[in-house]
Amino acid sequence: MNEITIKIDPCPRESLNPRFLYNDMRLISTFISLFIITILGWVQCGLCAEFEDALGRKINLEGQPQRIVSLAPSITETLYYLGLGDCVVGVTQFSYYPPEANLKPKVGSYVDVNVEKILTLSPDLVIGTMDGNEAEKVFLMEEAGIAVFIVNPRNVRQAVETVATVGRVCGVSDKGAALSLQLSNRVDDIIAKTRGRKKPLVFLQINLKPIMTVNKNTYLHDLIQLAGGENIAKDQPVTYPRISLEEVIRKRPEVIIISSMDRGGQFQEAKREWQRWTTIPAVKNKRVHLIDSDFVDRPSPRIVEGFEMIARLLHPEAGWE
Repeated sequence: MNEITIKIDPCPRESLNPRFLYNDMRLISTFISLFIITILGWVQCGLCAEFEDALGRKINLEGQPQRIVSLAPSITETLYYLGLGDCVVGVTQFSYYPPEANLKPKVGSYVDVNVEKILTLSPDLVIGTMDGNEAEKVFLMEEAGIAVFIVNPRNVRQAVETVATVGRVCGVSDKGAALSLQLSNRVDDIIAKTRGRKKPLVFLQINLKPIMTVNKNTYLHDLIQLAGGENIAKDQPVTYPRISLEEVIRKRPEVIIISSMDRGGQFQEAKREWQRWTTIPAVKNKRVHLIDSDFVDRPSPRIVEGFEMIARLLHPEAGWE
C-alpha cells in the first residue's frame, strides 16, 4: 500500500477567525474519515470471495451471508440442513419443511417470485434455481444490487453436490462438504445393494388426470435408474408426457409408483383404480405403491431418503435392514 501523506499548510491570517478555522477542521476531518473508509474497504476486499454459479456467472460476496432468501423449497431444505435456518429471511410458497421454514416471510411462488417483497427483506444473498425461477426476476434483483446465486441440480448426485456448493457460498464449507459426503456414501450403499439384480419395468405416475409420467431428462428418472429399475417412459419426447391407460397396459410395468402431491385421499383412490387392470404385472403381483412426492420431486437432501424408498420398492429382496 502506497504511503499517503497529509500536509497542512500554515493558515493565512483570515483563517484565525473561528468560523474559518472550524471549516478547515471539518474539511480535514472529512478527508481523514474518507481515508479510513477507503482503508477499511481494502481490508474488507481481503474477505471477499468469488463463486461461479450454474449459469457461469461470477458472484462476489463479502464475508458470510447473514440474510438469505431462498427461491425454491429444495433450497430452503438445503439451508436448514446446513444449520443456516436463522439466516433465512424469506422463502417461497410450499417451503414447509422443516416446519419452522413455513413461518418465514413468503416471497411469492417458485415460478413467480415477488422482487419487491424480496427487496424489503434486505438480503445479502438470494439463492435461486434454473428449474423454475424466471431469468428476468433474477436480472431485476441484480440491478438492485443483490447477489443472486443460481443452482441447477439435474440428478441425484448433483442434488447431493449442491449441499456442498451452497455450504461454500454461505460460509460453512467444512460442514457442507461433510454432509455432502455422508449423503454420497449413503447413495453408494443403496446402489451397491441393487447392483446386478434384474431391473423391473417401472411406471412412475406424477399426475392423476391426465395420467402423466417422466422421461429420461428428469431426476425422477435418475432415481428409478439408480435404484435398479427401468423407466417405461424414458424415451418419450416430452419431459413430462401424458400417457394413456392403454399405453401403460401395453408396456406391462412390473412396478407402479404413484407420486402423491397432496395429503387427501385422491391418490389412494388412484391406487385402487389400478387394481381393475389385473393384466398388468404390477397389479397382479400387488406392486402398486404410493410415495410422498416431497421425497422424490425436490432435489433436496431428502431426495436420498426418496431414493432409498424407491430402491426398497423395486428390490424388496435386497436384504434391507
